[in-house]
Amino acid sequence: MNTISQPVHVTLEEPLFLGLAPYLRMNINGTNLLQVAQHLLSLAEHDNSDANVLMNLSTTMFCLQQKALGLAIQSQALELRSVFHLAASQQPAKLRLLMLVVPGDLSANMPLDCLLENSDVDLVYYYVDSCAPLAFPVPDHDALIVAISESDENRALIVKLDQALAHWPKPVINSPRNIQNTDRNQASILLQNVQGLLMPPTVRSTRQALLDIVEGKMKLNDLFEGCDFPIILRPVGSHAGRDLEKIAHAEEIRTYMTRVADTDFFLSKFIDYSGKDGLFRKFRIALIDGNAYACHMAVSSDWMVHYVNAGMYEDASKRAEELAFMNQFDDFSRHHKVALDTIYKRSKLDYVCIDCAETREGELLIFEIDHAMVVHAMDTETLFPYKQAHMLKVKDAFRDYLFRLTNHQVVNN
Repeated sequence: MNTISQPVHVTLEEPLFLGLAPYLRMNINGTNLLQVAQHLLSLAEHDNSDANVLMNLSTTMFCLQQKALGLAIQSQALELRSVFHLAASQQPAKLRLLMLVVPGDLSANMPLDCLLENSDVDLVYYYVDSCAPLAFPVPDHDALIVAISESDENRALIVKLDQALAHWPKPVINSPRNIQNTDRNQASILLQNVQGLLMPPTVRSTRQALLDIVEGKMKLNDLFEGCDFPIILRPVGSHAGRDLEKIAHAEEIRTYMTRVADTDFFLSKFIDYSGKDGLFRKFRIALIDGNAYACHMAVSSDWMVHYVNAGMYEDASKRAEELAFMNQFDDFSRHHKVALDTIYKRSKLDYVCIDCAETREGELLIFEIDHAMVVHAMDTETLFPYKQAHMLKVKDAFRDYLFRLTNHQVVNN
């Protein structure tokens, strides 16, 4: 495909399943999602048997940070049915992709519809049952993708799916057994001893072990050999920086524990990846069938970089840096070829995203690898006129991979 389609016009009066993309686009563009949620709520009150409306309402609640309410509404929808069809924007669709998903908030599954927004690929969301996955009649499809995030809760289900999909008659993207490679501890083990790549070892710790360090009953080195403060601490299962903090000394762990009630945590050594100007730069890269594509770059004065609060929307000089990064990404990917190729080969994932940076020594510093990161082309062209062309490369690469995999003819519209 060699053109960018215009954003889909969302008609909320229609009881269609809309996925995440329209609501994310509205959120980015400043639409009042509370009003959207109120409208959907009125539709649900009029007909509480419409699973599409309930699922759309659930998504808006997640976008509004109302997780408990979103999960309750989602549960109502799933009591009605377990399959939801997101029709391709370009009809007739040329390919149907079955997504295996699980109940949960926006971090529970791949937000693949954001990448395939305005495409000619039908998406079928199949909410699998943890007791008997694939027990219901499986919808017709050309290929299947395991879109479930790695987590403690999903581990047993993923093992069952691996058995169920062992001899699947259609192509399977991201085999279940490889999903575990996105676990922070597992990824840090896989990605050691790679030329030009740095991923600090990540260990898992209990709350009690961390409190023992505070009380002097054990030392950090006893828990994590060769590690010293400062460290990075986060709860197991947290996403988007939730309760992620840099800890400078043991006493700060005590303060952290008064705010965070989780029982299990990941910790790793803090690496100062700031540039000579003191700013931190984080890249998001997609690996599609082993080929690397730039998704975005954020520049921030804070070590914990998030695109939405890094000042990218307010600072033209930061956007100019992102433009330069995207324009010169071929040079970047050649420089880090060994590291990127190794991530693909060792993760064994057909589609995976990487959040990373460059150290002062020029190594590729890996923060996380995950197939469930958000990749989209929704930022306004007024501020980001360069993004559409670069994100088109990512969209087309994934679409073309699907078509090669299924032996469909690739048609560039």
